[in-house]
Amino acid sequence: MQSTYDAGHIQVLEGLEAVRIRPGMYIGTTSTRGLHHLLWEIVDNAVDEASNGYASQVDVTLHQDGSASVYDNGRGVPVDIHPTLGIPGVEVIYTKLHAGGKFNNENYAYSGGLHGVGASVVNALSTWLTVDVFLNWTHYRMRFTSYTGADQKIHAGEPAGPLEVIGNTRKRGTLVRFQPDPAVFEDVVFNSETVARRLQEIAYLNRGLKITLRDERTSDPQKKERVFHYEGGIMDYVRYLNADKTVLADDVIYLEGKRDDVIVRAAVQYNDGYTESLFSYVNNIPTPEGGSHETGFKSAFTKVFNDYARRIGVLKEKDANLGGEDYREGLTCVLTVMVKNPQFEGQTKGRLGNSEVRPIVETLVSEKLIDWLDNLKNADLAGRIVAKAVKAAAVREAARKTRDNARKTSSLDATPLVGKLASARGKNAVDNELFIVEGDSAGGSAKQGRDSRFQAILPLRGKPLNAEKKRLDQVLSNEEFRSLITALGTSIDESFNLSLLKYHKVIILSDADQDGAHIRAILLTFFFRYMKELITAGHVYIGMPPLYRVQKGAHVWYAYDDKELEKLTKKAGKGYLLQRYKGLGEMNPEQLWETTMDPSQRKLTRVTIDDAAQADRLVTILMGDKVEPRRNYIQEHADFNRHDDFELPPNQQTGGA
Repeated sequence: MQSTYDAGHIQVLEGLEAVRIRPGMYIGTTSTRGLHHLLWEIVDNAVDEASNGYASQVDVTLHQDGSASVYDNGRGVPVDIHPTLGIPGVEVIYTKLHAGGKFNNENYAYSGGLHGVGASVVNALSTWLTVDVFLNWTHYRMRFTSYTGADQKIHAGEPAGPLEVIGNTRKRGTLVRFQPDPAVFEDVVFNSETVARRLQEIAYLNRGLKITLRDERTSDPQKKERVFHYEGGIMDYVRYLNADKTVLADDVIYLEGKRDDVIVRAAVQYNDGYTESLFSYVNNIPTPEGGSHETGFKSAFTKVFNDYARRIGVLKEKDANLGGEDYREGLTCVLTVMVKNPQFEGQTKGRLGNSEVRPIVETLVSEKLIDWLDNLKNADLAGRIVAKAVKAAAVREAARKTRDNARKTSSLDATPLVGKLASARGKNAVDNELFIVEGDSAGGSAKQGRDSRFQAILPLRGKPLNAEKKRLDQVLSNEEFRSLITALGTSIDESFNLSLLKYHKVIILSDADQDGAHIRAILLTFFFRYMKELITAGHVYIGMPPLYRVQKGAHVWYAYDDKELEKLTKKAGKGYLLQRYKGLGEMNPEQLWETTMDPSQRKLTRVTIDDAAQADRLVTILMGDKVEPRRNYIQEHADFNRHDDFELPPNQQTGGA
C-alpha cells in the first residue's frame, strides 16, 4: 500500500483522456444505449441548426464499415482561427471539452444535448472521426484519430493533420462521420430501427424539417432509405400515435404561443381509451418524468375545462369540479416547449426543473384553449370531451370504492394474499425483490429455491386481465391485479406512491413460450398504463430463465439462447446430454435458484422506456382491440422461418454422437 500521498500522485488527464477513462460520466453507459447516444449528440447538433432556422435538411447514414454520418445543410461549423487558442474553430469544437457556441444565446437561441461537450465526447470515444465543412463555396476537411502511443498512453481524438481545403463546392453545411471504438463499447453495431424511431420523433417535433435515414448495410429496399418529413408537425405526431385507436373526433386541438422567450406548442386528440398519453419535450429532448411544463399544462387544461363545463351547465353550482385525470382520460397529447436555458433534474435528467416555465405554460395554454372553446365550430367536440370526463369521474368513483373495499378486505382477511404471497423476511425495500411467477408449479419451486431473507414470490394462478381493454374499476376487480397491488404497496393510478414500494426489484419470471410471453405482455401493459413510474424509475425486470441444460459427466452448463448453446456444445465436445426446458416448472428448486434467482449468476433485463411515445403506440397495437394493426406488426417483425428440432424423443437428445 502507498505510504505517502503528495502532489506528485495527483493524475492530470489532459485533452480528451478523461472521457476515455470515465465514458459513463458523459454518455451514461458503454452499452448499446451509450453507442446510440454518440449518434444522438451529432444529430442534436444538426437539429439545433434546423430548430434555430438555419437548416432544412438532415441526412443520417449507417455505413457498411460500421461508421455513421450526419449531414445538415446549415451554416457549417467555423473554420477560421480561434482568437485565443490559435487553432481552427472546427478543431476547438471537436477536441476541447466545454467549447462550443451554445453557452450564450447569440448563436443558438434554443439547443439540446450536452452543451459544448457532445461533439468532443463523440470524437474521444471514436476510432476516427472526420468533419467536412461546406462554407463560403469551399469544402474543408479535418480528421481526428484515437490510438495508443508508444508511451502506452491513450491519445484520444487528436488531429491526424491540419485542416485541409478539398476544393470548391456549391454545398453548405456540415458532414460528420465517426467510427465508434470497439475498445470502449460492448457493441458497435447501430440498430436501424432504434435510429429510425428517434429520427421520426425529431421530424415530428420540427415541422417541415426533412430527415433522411440511409442504411447501407441492408438489402431491404423499404429500409435502405427512409424519409421523415411532416408539414403538420406535432399534429401529425398525435394522429400517428392514435392511428390504431378509435378517436373521439378527427380534429386535433392545436395550441401555440410565445412569452418571455419560451415557446409552447401542444397538440391534443381524444380516443375512446381509459388512460392518458401525455408526451413532453424540451428543446427536442424527451422529458419522460415531466416537470414544470407538464404541471403548467395540466393545471391550465383542468381549470379551463371546468370553467367551460360550468358555463354550458354540465356542472351545477353545487357540483364539485372534475379532476384533471377525468379530463385527461383518453387524451393523447404532445407538449413541446423551447427554453433558452433548460435545467434538467431527476435520476435520468428526464424532468424540467425551471420554475419560471410553469406559469408561462399555464398562461399560454389557458389563453389559447379559451380561444379554441369560444369558437362555436368546436362546441360539439368540446361537449363530447366534457361528457367523457363526467363519465370518467363516475367510473373513478366506482374504482375508488372498489379500491377501498379491497383495502378493507385485505386488512380484515389477509389470509388469501398471505397464502399466495411468500413474503421476504427482510424489511429493507431497497434490498428486497418480488418475483411474479407463472402458476403454482413454478411458484412452489421458486418458494423453495429462493433466499427468503430478501426474496418474495407471488404466483399467478391465471392470466390477469388485459389492462389495455379495461376500465380502472374492472382492473381493480381482478383478483390477480389486486394481489399484485397489495404486494407492491404503492396503490395505483392517481393514488400511486412510489415511496411506499416494498420491493425495489419487481421481477417478472415466466416460461419461455407463447403463454409466458403473453403473461409478460399483460403485466407490462398493466405497469405501463397504471404504474408507469415503476418502469421509468427502473424497478421492473424480466427474469431470463435458461433455455437449455448441457451436461457432460459431472459438468453442467446452462445456455440462455441459441448462440450460447452453440458455444457450450463446442466446449463440451462429444457425448454431452442436452435438455431443453419447456417451463420453469421443469426445474427443481436448486436449478431455479442457480440459473434464475441467484444474484451472482442470474440474468435480468431491466425494462426501460427509451421512447415513451413509441412504447405507447406499440402497447396499443399489440394489446388493443384492433386486429389488423397487430397482424401487420407480427407479419413484419416475427421470424416465421426459425427452425426448432427439439421435439425429438429424449433418447435422441444427445450431442456429438
